[in-house]
Amino acid sequence: MDIGPASTDADLIDLAAGGDPCAFRELVRRYEATVARTVHGMLGNTADADDAGQEVMVRLYRALATFRGEASLGTYVTRIALNVCFDQLKRRRRQAWQFWQADEDEQVGLADPHDTGAAIEAAQAVQRALVALKPDYRAVVLLRLLHGYSTEETADIIGIPVGTVLSRLARAKALLAAELEDYLDG
Repeated sequence: MDIGPASTDADLIDLAAGGDPCAFRELVRRYEATVARTVHGMLGNTADADDAGQEVMVRLYRALATFRGEASLGTYVTRIALNVCFDQLKRRRRQAWQFWQADEDEQVGLADPHDTGAAIEAAQAVQRALVALKPDYRAVVLLRLLHGYSTEETADIIGIPVGTVLSRLARAKALLAAELEDYLDG
């Protein structure tokens, strides 16, 4: 079989699970941006996020043989990424590390690196506000508002009821608005 952009995820999963490195490489190519957005959105633009991205792909490879296809591979990969991020955040807490050192140079990937001035400042304010959210709220915002998953998909990915997604999203929006109030008024 010819492996490339026209190959279905199901075909690539079967081939990769059978040991075909080209098939797994294609899966990585397809989902690396999703993984990067998720881990950088949850962990910040840090070396930990890069390590988490690699861990996601390792876990995906190990899980391919047991992947049942009940959800799309994109949803499955995003769930693995969130699990890796939650594990990393727990380690950080246990080790009493500070979650994020908001630095003027750091970006989560929300801003275009070619933008200047006000756009970068706005993106940094939003990033700081996102990082201030509890991880459970941040995950809902990341999936619903930044990744564009539906409420139902978000609930499936995180493994919580739809009502909980809605309440966390409402609470997160209120917290973000409060955090950004001074910036928006200024």
